[in-house]
Amino acid sequence: MPESKKIGFIGGGMMAEAIIKGVTSRGVVKPENIYVSDHKAARAKYLADTYHVNAVVGSESFIGAVDVVVLAVKPQVVEKAVAEIAGNMKPYAMVVSIVAGVTIAALKEKLAPHDVVRVMPNTPLAVGAGMSAYAVSDGADADGVSFVAGLFAAGGEAVEVKESMMDAVTGLSGSGPAYGFLVIDALSDGGVMAGLPRATARLLAAQTMLGAAEMVLKTGEHPDVLRDGVTSPAGTTIAGVRVMEEKGVRGALMDAVMAAADRSRELGSK
Repeated sequence: MPESKKIGFIGGGMMAEAIIKGVTSRGVVKPENIYVSDHKAARAKYLADTYHVNAVVGSESFIGAVDVVVLAVKPQVVEKAVAEIAGNMKPYAMVVSIVAGVTIAALKEKLAPHDVVRVMPNTPLAVGAGMSAYAVSDGADADGVSFVAGLFAAGGEAVEVKESMMDAVTGLSGSGPAYGFLVIDALSDGGVMAGLPRATARLLAAQTMLGAAEMVLKTGEHPDVLRDGVTSPAGTTIAGVRVMEEKGVRGALMDAVMAAADRSRELGSK
């Protein structure tokens, strides 16, 4: 991946920071080739001091020089952000949008002829365990798409999907870390109720969830098969699983994904 490519972020929030941390910590892009525009001077200073990137208020100083422009703003302000960069970008610069719900067609309407890649990443990018899904505009430059895919893969995994799947991706992996944190916190509380010290309970819960995920990914087995492997007849595990089924944990998680996906569609329709 060419280290000389310059990347500009419009928005310096948590997701932008996760991407920046992921790519700089792995040497994918040099900090001096990363530019960030944020509306808060204090936030810009924090990013500059922490990651040694070029962070300022407003994109005027860099928007015409970067090769990739990452829209990393909230859906409510995306129109303002697009107006800020439209007509000011470097010819053939690629636009990457991580804005939930906003379609490629909506962006192309204002940003043509620039290629657009729509990405839904998640915050574990910051620790090299992210999951990103991306969709590309018709006829997008293959080298540019490869660069963007590598950018997000540097912080975990990246997979190409049809754009019609992006709301579902948002509901599952985009919002999913929050579900995982909730489960880990609940398991930790359970451990404390059962008599464990808080720090020990949190470590046991987090590492156990990490191990379960690794087993699914590395064995390729269906989760039900792996669950059967720890569920002995009349044992402790089946007693716990029975309670989870009675409390509707499975259905609640399915409903959470659907609710988040539906909200993504709502944001895109506004």
